[in-house]
Amino acid sequence: MINLKSMTRAEMEGLMKELGEPAFRAGQIFQWLHRGAASFEEMTNLPKALREKLAGACALTVPTVERKQISRLDGTIKYLWRLSDGNCVETVLMRYHHGNTVCISSQVGCRMGCVFCASTIGGKVRNLTPAEMLDQVLFTQLDSGAEISNIVLMGIGEPLDNLETVLRFLELVNSPEGMNIGMRHISLSTCGLVEQIDKLAEYRLQLTLSVSLHAPDDETRSRIMPVNRSVGVEKLFACCRRYFETTGRRISYEYAMIDGVNDADWQADLLVRHLRGTPGHVNLIPLNDVAESPLKPSRRVRQFQERLESQGVTATVRRKLGGDIDASCGQLRRKRMEEEAE
Repeated sequence: MINLKSMTRAEMEGLMKELGEPAFRAGQIFQWLHRGAASFEEMTNLPKALREKLAGACALTVPTVERKQISRLDGTIKYLWRLSDGNCVETVLMRYHHGNTVCISSQVGCRMGCVFCASTIGGKVRNLTPAEMLDQVLFTQLDSGAEISNIVLMGIGEPLDNLETVLRFLELVNSPEGMNIGMRHISLSTCGLVEQIDKLAEYRLQLTLSVSLHAPDDETRSRIMPVNRSVGVEKLFACCRRYFETTGRRISYEYAMIDGVNDADWQADLLVRHLRGTPGHVNLIPLNDVAESPLKPSRRVRQFQERLESQGVTATVRRKLGGDIDASCGQLRRKRMEEEAE
């Protein structure tokens, strides 16, 4: 079956030609899909014969809400979406004064193994399709009634471990005929896959790249992030400098503050040295609780921030949202499916 929603407008025009239909039908279908049509019967401006052709040859992805939790603290909404094959992923809707942001997943599970993150527990099951990524944005907007203005690819999975799909998703969600969400309103988070960052840079997209750094030295970073063992901090920062030189886009460095692990003064100073000469922003994240992890939140967040800022590095502390429903950074997981398997 053809995954119709993962296709671009141009690809749909090619499909229409194969089906003996005029090219303008592709535009109609594209718009229906990006409005959230759940069946071909809803596409009332298409001839019945074409709707029947499409139903016989194409599949429509329509996730179902397995669970919906709303934070009593700040109104954050966390969705557990059940996909067509029975797998589940989580998506979070966060409300800010500048608009509504949706945090979406790129994979079912994750194979990166970061010790402070619940998303990697159980490993990677499979990549999501472009349609499944788009559905998280589209159906979150439809279900919540909140217009989505910003997207962060920081949910379950490593986006650059599914780069081809992510690039297609970005093209689709950016389409003026679709949701028309601009690249400058999209952030992509990676644990630091150097070769993939270099590939991403070639596209010169105007999105914000967020690098999950979490430690400025190899010993600490390799202990909490296995990906560092094959890359190393020096190579990662060299790659980040190349990315900035190619795209002109400042990188945001995510830094989860862990008590007694990565919050020492010498680590702040080392981070400053790594960033010297290249524009960057450090986003300090108070560690969120993960039941399986012995790591605890740092008590030195403000001191660490002040030490960075005193040496000319821009550093902010991320606002915690959805903590009462396990919707904060590092807490997303395939929780419902794990519970069903017990």
